[in-house]
Amino acid sequence: MDSPEQRRNRKRFPKTTKYSHFRHFPPVRSLLYCFGFFCFLYVLFRRHTVALPHAVTLSRLSSISSYQIDSDSVFHTFHKLPQIKIQATVSFPDHTLLLLSKGSEIRASNQLQCVYKTNNSGSDPDPDIKMSVLSVDEYINNRLLVRCPLPPVNFSSPVALQRRRLVINTAEESDPTRFSWENLAYEAVLDGNSVIVFVKGISHRQGKESDPTRFTCHFGFGDLGVNRKYVLSSRAVSVAQEVVRCVLPRSMVMNPEKASGVRATVSFLMPRVHGRANRVVVPSVAKISIPERNLEINKHELCVCTMLWNQAHSIREWITYHSWLGVEKWFIYDNNSDDDIKTVIESLDREGYNISRRVWPWIKTQEAGFSHCAIRAQTECNWVSFMDVDEFYYFPHNPISGYPGPGALRTLVSNFTTSSSIGEIRTSCHSFGPSGLTSRPKQGVTVGYTCRLKSPERHKSIIRPSALDPTLMNVVHHFHLKKGFTYMDLPQSIAVINHYKYQVWEVFRAKFYRRVATYVADWSDKQNEGSRDRAPGLGTEAIEPAKWRLQFCEVWDTGLRDFVLANLGEVSTGALPW
Repeated sequence: MDSPEQRRNRKRFPKTTKYSHFRHFPPVRSLLYCFGFFCFLYVLFRRHTVALPHAVTLSRLSSISSYQIDSDSVFHTFHKLPQIKIQATVSFPDHTLLLLSKGSEIRASNQLQCVYKTNNSGSDPDPDIKMSVLSVDEYINNRLLVRCPLPPVNFSSPVALQRRRLVINTAEESDPTRFSWENLAYEAVLDGNSVIVFVKGISHRQGKESDPTRFTCHFGFGDLGVNRKYVLSSRAVSVAQEVVRCVLPRSMVMNPEKASGVRATVSFLMPRVHGRANRVVVPSVAKISIPERNLEINKHELCVCTMLWNQAHSIREWITYHSWLGVEKWFIYDNNSDDDIKTVIESLDREGYNISRRVWPWIKTQEAGFSHCAIRAQTECNWVSFMDVDEFYYFPHNPISGYPGPGALRTLVSNFTTSSSIGEIRTSCHSFGPSGLTSRPKQGVTVGYTCRLKSPERHKSIIRPSALDPTLMNVVHHFHLKKGFTYMDLPQSIAVINHYKYQVWEVFRAKFYRRVATYVADWSDKQNEGSRDRAPGLGTEAIEPAKWRLQFCEVWDTGLRDFVLANLGEVSTGALPW
């Protein structure tokens, strides 16, 4: 019989057998509990993930192996990409515009590709193709704009965006959030107790008003493609060109801030057919924006508004020079630039120039863009000059007082601020030619181009926003004014505008891409070939005419060149600030 000491030793040191090593593993019951718990988590996670609308999905397994996606990418996908959703697409003649809900991680165009599906529905359809996006930019109402190239032959418009091997799906081909640019409400802005809706396709008449009783504005909540119903309506009070002004719905009058982000569109009555009138609702991507309020007590005396495309090489000279003349605020409407304009503007803004860049993706809408700018400027500016980046104010030398000093343009307009009748100041334009040059002038256009046409062409205006007609109707060069206001023409002895219209061929040929004005034919269009809106003797193709460098030269005019070198050049080196 074992002693008590031997029994204690056997409990402390159990006898080793061939099954002893299984004691280090958990019992079967514990393993079953763990397996059941993980199955529960999987089902729960899968159910909530599938319920996400427009969820980010992996592209086809045949093209992307699961082993190509690391854990960081998966984490980033589920936590970042669901914020991005394609709300609508707009088809333009030369590209497709996608409006996205804003995602914090998309900044550069090289992060995205446009995905196109084949139109071949046979048994062996072509695979999807992908093309790099043209541009990505931030937009109002917390949205992003993505521009995609036109699809190749036999392929659809872009149906999705691909980013880091993952696809952000959009709607099917039949989805009504796919719009044509020919008929679309594209912008809306609050103006006091009214809403301005900008609409393409309702009027093709320049300088003419339409009957407002035929038009109605409609308002709805929610994103495009989620809730397309319009729950509020209000009557139109004026309609001219692409601008429809409607009264603000009663529910928004007491709290206009709630109008921000509300969807807006317009409907109109078609002519009666068989005794019945048909009301047509215009498709819309427009959401109401509210202009920023000037928190300062005093308004800027003089501001400038322009619409541009690819002017990174020249905007610094234009802004620097006119700031010296007294311009205090800049409204830049960027019409699909694909050069370095954004970087240049940001650099100028950091240097102290007060610049607001507004992305304006709508092609051939300069008149509407200027109307939009006039609304934004009315709370910040007493006067606004509407001109192009190749136009420069010039004050000719006065035999008695000499050249004017800094702030001369601001001083000039401030003399009319207290006037009860002057609502617009018009200035004649002199058109300059290549002046014998064959390449861009290194010191800028004001110094390089010195030969012009003898007689002035047209004019440009500085307007008082408070004096504009409620229709906001304009023909680019000037606006319609309220009753009781008139305009004045500045004598050419006081001021003129040097319009560097016909520059060296490498610059001028870019005009053939597209013109921004709504009612002016593009250079490549075979219409109105003899009008004043075209270059004399120039055809409809971007082919350099013989002796282009010598054309449009009737008078040598070095006035602005001498003025710039004397007043803005560095004293010791003569270097100019641009």
